[in-house]
Amino acid sequence: MKKNKTIIVSRAAGFIGSALIRYIVKNTNFNIINIDKLTYSGNLESLDDVKDNKNYIFEEEDICNLTELKRIFIKYKLDIVMHLATESYVDRSIDSPIDFIQTKIFGTYTLLENTRVYFQSLEGEK
Repeated sequence: MKKNKTIIVSRAAGFIGSALIRYIVKNTNFNIINIDKLTYSGNLESLDDVKDNKNYIFEEEDICNLTELKRIFIKYKLDIVMHLATESYVDRSIDSPIDFIQTKIFGTYTLLENTRVYFQSLEGEK
């Protein structure tokens, strides 16, 4: 029996991410792991219609936390990574540039580097 694909989506409690997750859950059999730190723009209420779906899991975590990223990747044996995490509001990047830099640059690097190491460690079809 072939297992469903598992997709990790970062920052999926935001406007675009929640729409993407609702679409995937309603139209596929994929397992979705939502990794979100729940900053100013994260809103779990936007995922209320899928929160109890057996193919949806929420992990409240920061993509800058390499230890937790490794745990999540190994625990869920992912197939696909979709990175939506960003600090996108210009006024917020001016008011608090360190938060912008942490998520946009360091967080992206941490997620991508962990993804590279994880996929290089796999064998066979995976």
